[in-house]
Amino acid sequence: MSDAASALPIPGAWTIETPRHEDGRGSFHEWYRDDTVRAATGESWQPRQAHWSVSRRGVLRGISVVTGAPGQAKYVTCVRGAVLDIVVDVRAGSPTFGRWHLERLDEDHDLSLYLADGLGHAFLSLAENLTVMYLLSQPHDPARELRVQALDPDLGITWPPEVTVSQSAKDLAAPSLAEAERAGLLPAYTR
Repeated sequence: MSDAASALPIPGAWTIETPRHEDGRGSFHEWYRDDTVRAATGESWQPRQAHWSVSRRGVLRGISVVTGAPGQAKYVTCVRGAVLDIVVDVRAGSPTFGRWHLERLDEDHDLSLYLADGLGHAFLSLAENLTVMYLLSQPHDPARELRVQALDPDLGITWPPEVTVSQSAKDLAAPSLAEAERAGLLPAYTR
């Protein structure tokens, strides 16, 4: 299989499907290629930091976004378990402001998400010991990170009713999207 990229309904977000090579020894995964991201997005970026996150079933992380310049693009994949990964347009002035898109990422499918800077990101763990890996275009700077409440009823994100959601104190205290907009906290739409 060759790399395949598909634009999502929110400008600046794409799914990237990458090849997996299997034989009697196991498998080899090619989960990121700059030329594929550049061809799909028209953007060339150099990852500046890599993270992974391990979560219990039901953990809801985010919605997080980096404010100020430079922004932070993300490339996200799931290497163990399954996750509902959500991109939210939190860019003030965007034609798709407040819209969200959900993708299931899991260890059995070679699908990743690319999110341009300014887009909000959240995920819900569907498995114990879920492991999500990220590449970031800028190092993490807690002073520039903004959280928006993922359970904001005005956003209307559809979470599976069979999963009991738990959030960190920081995520629970996050403002709604409307509150963050009124306070002037959100990144601006610049495209």
